[in-house]
Amino acid sequence: MAASIDKIRKRDGTEVPFDPRKIHRAVFRAALEVLQDEAKSAAAADRALPGVLAKTIALTNERPITVEDVQDIVERVLMEIGEAAIARAYIVYREEHKKARLTKVFLGVKDDLKLPLNTLLVLRSRYLLKDDKQAIVESPRELFARVAKAVGAAEDAFKPNGKVGRAEAEEAFFRMMTSLEFMPNSPTLMNAGTSLGQLSACFVLPVEDSMDGIFGALRNMAKIHQTGGGTGFDFSRLRPKGDLVKTTKGLASGPVSFMSIFNQATGVIVHGGRRRGANMGILRCDHPDIAEFIEAKLDEAAFTNFNLSVAVTDAFMEAVKKDRPFELVNPRTGKIAKTVRARNLYDLVVFSAWRSGDPGLVFVDEINRHNPTPGLGRIEATNPCGEIPLLPYESCNLGSINLALFVKDGAVDWDRLGGAVRWGVRFLDDVIEVNRYPLPEIQAMTTGNRKIGLGIMGFADLLIKLGVPYSGEEAVKVASEVMKFVREESLKASAGLAEERGVFPNFKKSVYAMRGMNIRNATLNTVAPTGTISIIAGCSSGIEPLFALSFVRNVLSGTKLFEVHPLFEREMMKRGLANKDLMARIGKAGSIQGLEEIPDELRRVFVTALDVPPAQHIRIQAAFQRYTDNSVSKTINLPYEASADDIREIYAMAHELGLKGITVYRYGTKKEQVLSFEARPELQGWTGPAWGGLDFVTAGPEYSGGCVSGMCLF
Repeated sequence: MAASIDKIRKRDGTEVPFDPRKIHRAVFRAALEVLQDEAKSAAAADRALPGVLAKTIALTNERPITVEDVQDIVERVLMEIGEAAIARAYIVYREEHKKARLTKVFLGVKDDLKLPLNTLLVLRSRYLLKDDKQAIVESPRELFARVAKAVGAAEDAFKPNGKVGRAEAEEAFFRMMTSLEFMPNSPTLMNAGTSLGQLSACFVLPVEDSMDGIFGALRNMAKIHQTGGGTGFDFSRLRPKGDLVKTTKGLASGPVSFMSIFNQATGVIVHGGRRRGANMGILRCDHPDIAEFIEAKLDEAAFTNFNLSVAVTDAFMEAVKKDRPFELVNPRTGKIAKTVRARNLYDLVVFSAWRSGDPGLVFVDEINRHNPTPGLGRIEATNPCGEIPLLPYESCNLGSINLALFVKDGAVDWDRLGGAVRWGVRFLDDVIEVNRYPLPEIQAMTTGNRKIGLGIMGFADLLIKLGVPYSGEEAVKVASEVMKFVREESLKASAGLAEERGVFPNFKKSVYAMRGMNIRNATLNTVAPTGTISIIAGCSSGIEPLFALSFVRNVLSGTKLFEVHPLFEREMMKRGLANKDLMARIGKAGSIQGLEEIPDELRRVFVTALDVPPAQHIRIQAAFQRYTDNSVSKTINLPYEASADDIREIYAMAHELGLKGITVYRYGTKKEQVLSFEARPELQGWTGPAWGGLDFVTAGPEYSGGCVSGMCLF
């Protein structure tokens, strides 16, 4: 008789090492569902395991053992030792996993990394390669291998001075992605190793005050959107509505009317064949048409493919503070067109943001105080989500480190995090080398400055693992410590690349030349909203708090998945509280702060976005911005009951703390928002957007937190 089991056959026919710990874990979970006690559940699993192993060993004498064989044996042993209730729970557990497997088979995706179902759905819809008949032709593991191989090929360009060879880089890049420790931006995942080959996410295009300039920018936008990139525009150079058109002696229609053409064109171009386009539209606060711009999205059907931001100057904010008049200037003539009361204009911004979430504010003077290449001109616009301020024709590629995976023994694992930063900087610099740019002007600016945006995601998960509440002062301290470390390690990594590969070509026109700092990249860090890549990585979005602890996700044309945050579920299981009824109540409440049956220590740490005061959201953003040379994308989520005065205070605080931009969103202000809460009594009789009487917190298939309007998902 065999004394042990070496191998077990999986459902796909492959053999893997037999691990009895997996049996113990499965029985424990089933027992916990019944007993609601961690110690008793572990004891039940301990009692069952010897019998399961004995019967399994006996069966191996007859034929190769399979996963199904072991599961059948578990059911029999549980019944034999008098644990019928646990056996039934195990059967349910087994059936749920079977349904998930069948669903994955139905999707046509080989789950070779054992990823959650919703992650596979996101990969299937956006990232995995397809043939001409739209059939999936690669697995998740093959996707990451494709990206690692394409990006790692850049190392060949730096022989013989390079310190890392192509094979070593490819292996490291592949490991970072398959371990979910690092994820590049969407176009890199989509296009690396394909004939398209455009890998950057963020672009800024100039819009000059002429028909050729306007429609040339429109043509360039279309080319970028086709490859999966997002575009930002400053429309401030366009002459105001009613101004003279010299060639025809007619009257100009103004920047807002031309923006509508960009919006309509975006609506008919699918990003890389896989997602809708996204734009940032910016207008200076001193443009004569600024009031029309501010109100442009009060009609929810208007400008659906744009985020809007007012480029606010220090002079304007000072005029608001001191209640002074403010001059609006015709950009064509440079003459004063009219004078307005600054506070009236500011109130209009506040009201529009309260009503619709737009516009945000871009603090353009603060951005240019930190412009790394002032010798090349002023920065006037950002990418669609605001985290990358760029010069005209610049592009930037991004990547994010999953902080949730860098905790060891209840503390940040600084050594491993430093290694991830160094490889992340190398990865993004290599992307610049292998990238195929949509326009020659973009290639010249991008390779001249070599800007990259290495950021983080999973910050809320990190805090939970550290036992730190997002809503407390210690969270601000952690944010500062983490981003300061990422910044310092990024600078070291870029300096190391400069020794191997040289500084960026426009180095002499940069602030780094003045400081005597030889680095490879004009910018290094950003904090992006992450969106779908945080779903792939299985972590919280960017630096946002959790949006919910248990919720329903809409997938597959109406199919609904009930999800529970894994860290919360684990803590509830430890305390014997992980029953379905309580999880459902939490899913309806949207928060655990009012549920007395939840222990205080869990209510302290597991806070959600609407549990966090607005001022704390801003302090977190400011802590990250202090050590980020690009910008920080964050949405200050507000409850429906928030007032315009709340937004006024948020904007003022953001400016005082030196943020480069600020975005607010009040729940319920858009019908098409991608996160909805249960209808509440105080909304009865409300004639605004319908909440639909939802029973649970409900999220869209690609929502991971932050931007509820759905414009920051890529």
